[in-house]
Amino acid sequence: MYAHQGKILHVDLSTSKIWNQDLPEEWRKLYVGSRGINARILWDYCRDPTITWDDIKNVIIYAPGAMTGTTAPASGRTSVTTVGCTTGMYLKTNTGGHWGAELKFAGYDHLVVHGAAVRPSYIYIEDDHVDILDAKDLWGKDMIQTDLWLKKKHGEDSRGLYIGPAGERLVRAGSIQCSVYHAAGRGGAAAVMAKKNLKAISVKGTKVVRVKDSRKFAEIAKEMRDSLRKDSGSIGLHDFGTSASVAAVNELHALPGKNWQTGYTPSVYPITGQALVEKGYLKRRVACFGCTIGCHRYSAIDKGPHAGIASGGPEYETFGALGNGPCIVDTEGVILANELCNRLGLDTITAGGVCQWAIESYERGVLTKADTDGLELGWGKLPELLKMLEALAFRKGKLGELLGDGLKIATKRVGKDSYKWAIMNSKGLEQSNVETRSAKAYALAFAVNPRGNDHLMTETFAEFGSSPEAVALIEKVTGDKKWASPHFTDYRAEIVRWHEDCYEITEALGFCVFTSTAAFGVNPDNMARLYEAATGIPMTEKDIMLTGRRVVNLEKAFNTTRGATRQHDDLPWRLMNEGAASGPLKGAMNSRAELDGMLDRYYTLHEWDLKTSWPYRETLEKLQLKDVADYLGKMGKLPKK
Repeated sequence: MYAHQGKILHVDLSTSKIWNQDLPEEWRKLYVGSRGINARILWDYCRDPTITWDDIKNVIIYAPGAMTGTTAPASGRTSVTTVGCTTGMYLKTNTGGHWGAELKFAGYDHLVVHGAAVRPSYIYIEDDHVDILDAKDLWGKDMIQTDLWLKKKHGEDSRGLYIGPAGERLVRAGSIQCSVYHAAGRGGAAAVMAKKNLKAISVKGTKVVRVKDSRKFAEIAKEMRDSLRKDSGSIGLHDFGTSASVAAVNELHALPGKNWQTGYTPSVYPITGQALVEKGYLKRRVACFGCTIGCHRYSAIDKGPHAGIASGGPEYETFGALGNGPCIVDTEGVILANELCNRLGLDTITAGGVCQWAIESYERGVLTKADTDGLELGWGKLPELLKMLEALAFRKGKLGELLGDGLKIATKRVGKDSYKWAIMNSKGLEQSNVETRSAKAYALAFAVNPRGNDHLMTETFAEFGSSPEAVALIEKVTGDKKWASPHFTDYRAEIVRWHEDCYEITEALGFCVFTSTAAFGVNPDNMARLYEAATGIPMTEKDIMLTGRRVVNLEKAFNTTRGATRQHDDLPWRLMNEGAASGPLKGAMNSRAELDGMLDRYYTLHEWDLKTSWPYRETLEKLQLKDVADYLGKMGKLPKK
């Protein structure tokens, strides 16, 4: 088998049974790999909606992309798929680093973990040797300690994937990390690992990943690298990382601050990628496996009371969630908060979101000192923020317990209309830092995201028209470059639909989505040609985008079994009812009427029912998902046209 290694590794922690499954050839054609095949596996094992995130029957699936382990540029990504603890619905989360490539080198395309161990354990994989080992000496260790322990035990050439103290305590903000600073952070998959008593997975492999037509593959891979090298988005990502755009977003009055009460911050420079470089905090640029861009940061503090503190990042989202959001406009302050999250295993987006909600709740008198264990919460108070993050990670005190279960549960416990300033939608995920009141394709993409309202399932960055490449893409999708502006609602459904399919197939192949939806050197045409050269499976641009659509429908069907309807495709109350605070779009919001209009068009393009949002039988059968349609039919969840 070419590109794929042809093996799905299964490990049952309850019975200690370990077995291999041949990768079905049909799946390579229908779902391609990684996120796509993961979705199929999750459907096969967990489509029964009574299987909850903490059920022993829940599985967690890890998969590098179909191109991971080859010379394809920026193809080192790994998807992790499970029933998520934050929403109780479908969860796909994704990480970079080098762990995924090592799993391919060990000879596996997917790892499916079943059951739960009776004691803390970890999985060790070295080519054909797979073992479940005792993790009593690992449990309780932070990310850096865990990585050092695994490398000492299994060699410097081994690669580890692990959870930290936050995940161990079933914190919804818990993050899975690998290569220390690369995170599959969103949705609480770390808690799923902890519920299985699974601390880590260490991998070492020596096998090669072969491609069918090596000459043609090399030509297309070079074409991709050359395109990425010339792309204006790639240049900015290399120089200043994702946080290069902080200042520009701020000038648009679209940088969420003070728990989304403000959109503009004077003197925002200290929390930008430019400041990391120009003030000497950036020590090196880090690239994931096979990446030619190197957008990841490694930063350190050299002087003063915090000298010696160092960590991966901070990225744009961290500067937003732990910087601008709680009003910590201080480079070193964000580095400290970021390092704490990385070490303890916290997703910085969710961690920042729950902390901002707590600060505002305290400010409003909804939370008191009795609820915060004596902490006087407030905007711009770094020591209190750091104590709050530590309480969150360890579920320490009343505040740690309250925030540990995420905003969906916390707002129900507190009541007093506290959901109105909790920046999450009906699915329950804390929102990433995109101002959807002024970016309408993002608004729609966030609303329909199967895992909750964030940008990491359908990145519609091109709608800003901030580069010639972005404008050209919007013109291709809509027929007119004038729609390359985030303030329109026209053609947002078409833009989201295209990006859904492109995003999915990018992850299925293992490419970083920056290469296809933020920079544009990787695209459906060259991805299709590369996949055909790698595998020998005929594939056109139309074919590969249809694969993306098939997986999006499968993910939608999974959530349909769990009660998701059109009412779950919404946005946070504040963003739907309170206007933007400043700037040229002052007063703008995501109204019900505006969102409903975009949803109607989006569902129509998908051939889904407008009332329920559920797929029609005909839609699923056209996508070769008849068995999925049959299951929904038995549940009474197939709408009639």
